[in-house]
Amino acid sequence: MKILVVDDEVLLVKGIKFNLESEGYTVDCCYDGETAVNLARENRYDLIILDLMMPKKDGLQACQEIRGFSTVPVIMLTARSESADLLMGFESGADDYVTKPFDILELKARVRALLRRASIAVPQSTSAVLQRGHISIDPGRRSAYKDGQSVELTMKEFDLIEFLMRNPGRVYSRENLLNLVWGYDYQGDTRTVDVHIRRLREKLEKNPAQPEFIITKWGVGYYFVD
Repeated sequence: MKILVVDDEVLLVKGIKFNLESEGYTVDCCYDGETAVNLARENRYDLIILDLMMPKKDGLQACQEIRGFSTVPVIMLTARSESADLLMGFESGADDYVTKPFDILELKARVRALLRRASIAVPQSTSAVLQRGHISIDPGRRSAYKDGQSVELTMKEFDLIEFLMRNPGRVYSRENLLNLVWGYDYQGDTRTVDVHIRRLREKLEKNPAQPEFIITKWGVGYYFVD
């Protein structure tokens, strides 16, 4: 497995590289967003760890450009944890985020989880299309549609809507979704799930403010209508 680590904090990059290489990964490093985009274009990475605030191109710009030619899983590193910043990160195409300062064990757990989910997501041509109302997804092609029109979803957005559609009517807490869809135990911050639900509603619901299918059960969690 080959990972690209991008951050302008040289000591932090060295620490991440050492810890990931101790897990058996091959690790490339760089220190600005422009170089990150070039390396991602020239190499085939299994995952990219990308800092939000960097010179030349910040993490948001770099992630958006990478998404133009690659679906590689991206973990965003950020010193800011406001919902607006997280939303911008996910809108740019990030699959997950880790807030600085972080425990290296948490970062490694997220890396393992994303790589595991990415390996499971290899298309299977026999997968049946799932449809409810105007929303349909094709797990085999990892494609989503609204009224028959293709909708672009990030890897994690697709994982989440597929999971909910395969389990209609069942309510899942944010903590359960982190465990079942993201693949790691609840760490105390469930906004990742909230932001992804919001993005799915914006992309798939006819009226995101009054969703028909991706529903909140207040005080409990989320479900897809049966």
